[in-house]
Amino acid sequence: MVDVVSPAVVEGFPSVNLAVREFLPSDVDGAWLVLACTGVVDDAVAAACQARQTWCVRADDAALSPAWVPAVARVDDVVVSVTAGRDPRRAVGLRDALALSLETGELPLRRSRPGAGSVALVGGGPGDPDLLTVRGRRLLAGADVVVRDRLAPVLDLPEGVEVVDVGKTPGGPSWRQEDVDALLVREALAGKRVVRLKGGDVHVFARGIEEVGACVDAGVPVEVVPGISSALAGPTYAGVPITARGVTQSFSVVSAHLPPGDPGSTVDWDALARLGGTLVLLMAVGRLPAVCAALVAGGRGSETPVAVVQDATLPTQTTVVTTLARAAQDAAGVRAPAVVVIGEVVGVRR
Repeated sequence: MVDVVSPAVVEGFPSVNLAVREFLPSDVDGAWLVLACTGVVDDAVAAACQARQTWCVRADDAALSPAWVPAVARVDDVVVSVTAGRDPRRAVGLRDALALSLETGELPLRRSRPGAGSVALVGGGPGDPDLLTVRGRRLLAGADVVVRDRLAPVLDLPEGVEVVDVGKTPGGPSWRQEDVDALLVREALAGKRVVRLKGGDVHVFARGIEEVGACVDAGVPVEVVPGISSALAGPTYAGVPITARGVTQSFSVVSAHLPPGDPGSTVDWDALARLGGTLVLLMAVGRLPAVCAALVAGGRGSETPVAVVQDATLPTQTTVVTTLARAAQDAAGVRAPAVVVIGEVVGVRR
């Protein structure tokens, strides 16, 4: 509710309770805090408050103000109030700096007392820790347990955080998905804040929805934080645009963890060959010869440009540029993780 007291108002003034008159001391009756911000009658307002022993904050002169309000930042369940020697602008500047540090996880956010457990599935991005989202960093700063994948970014975590590696190693020992689901639920039900740190995006050729489902079924609060997929970051870091004006208007992202012709594969390689546009393949390194052969057999030109990006976004990144006809030979030494980009956009690489 807004009551306005003023000797005059401009045409078109909002429709509020309006008293066209001078300020009266009785206007502050019943108030417990008054902000004097008129620049005209602040002395009179302050005097009326002093007579009534009511707190009054003066915007015109902090030195004369018997009270002042802090600059407040709220980040999740943390509230920070800042005063700075009766200098409001200074307080606001400090408040904003503290809020930014809280939002980016630079300040300690871990709880020291037990609380309600939860799970956050965080997409860690393609590998470079700088590409992790601000929300992801804030959740990691407050985590009790971090359950990480093999390709998740390597980060410095607060002291005392328990880290559980559940990454699946190609051809090696791996956690069963059911055991990962059970771990997330068990730790959250024990009152811990759990961050499930995954590589790339939570739902791009990952099993994020299964982990979300396990939490929902167990009544555990769960949130999902998207991440930058290597399907987008890999080509970009290699100088290849996934789409380019006058070159292509579409792109497809395909998992090649099963080779063409495998009974378990749901990928129609002939349709992809006819579709054109840019084709981005993940988990394709070990099956690249078969994939290239299938695309050529399906009608894609054998001289279609191909880029194979290994360790995308990391200091060890390397890029091999070749064609469908020569990719099996030229990229024979590439190891996982790698992103394969097929299409005319590779020809405009810069």
